Order: sequence, then C-alpha cells, then structure tokens
Amino acid sequence: MNSERNTAYVLGEVEGRFASIVWSHAPLPSGELVGLCREALGWSKSTTYTVLRKLCEKGFFVNENGLVRVLLPEAEYRLGRGEAAVRENYGGSLPAFIAAFTQTGRLSDADAEAIGRMIDDYRRGEGHG
Repeated sequence: MNSERNTAYVLGEVEGRFASIVWSHAPLPSGELVGLCREALGWSKSTTYTVLRKLCEKGFFVNENGLVRVLLPEAEYRLGRGEAAVRENYGGSLPAFIAAFTQTGRLSDADAEAIGRMIDDYRRGEGHG
C-alpha cells in the first residue's frame, strides 16, 4: 500500500471530519456520501465531490463506478501520523517521546502499566508480525 506517501499528508480538520465519515461507512455509494456530508457537515454535492477527489488523488480513497472505497485505513493513517510526530518532534526516539510525558507528570500509573504490558507482549512476539 502507499501508506508512507499517504501518512506524510496531514489531514486538516475539515478533511479529517470528511475522512472519518468515509472510514466509518465505506464502502458506500458516492450519492450516499453526499447525503452524509450534507447532514454532518452542511456540504453541497459539489463540495463533497471536490474533497473526495482531492483525497482520492492523495491515495486515501477510490471512487470507482460511484462506489467509494478505502485505500488507506484510518488505523494505518493514524499510525503513520504518530510515527511522523515522533520522528519530527523527538528525532525518531520513542524513549524521548515517553520521557516528555514522564518529566511533566502526565504519564499515569495506569498508562505506565499499559505501556509495560505492550513491551512485554512485543518481547514475547505478540505485538509484531
């Protein structure tokens, strides 16, 4: 999949709301998407198709024969954005990212335990393929 290219593109707030609609309902007929966007965003048909075309060009979705499908799943996009944030803000260092939370006291005991479990699962081979 084109995830590296797609996750480099940051969805703005409006695009993100639109993408959430598609991710939640796809595959769906483009006419149904127009109705959902009218209801949720107050958009016209032309606005919906303009944003859809833009995100299709970016590789997020595809509109074939009036059926809108997902090319880049939301989880994959979010993972890529998270990795990009660590790379851009913490030099790619996950420990530096976690240290930012521990140094400010924003890492709760429950969060620390959950992270510990994830690391244990990863070491046992349960967290990666």
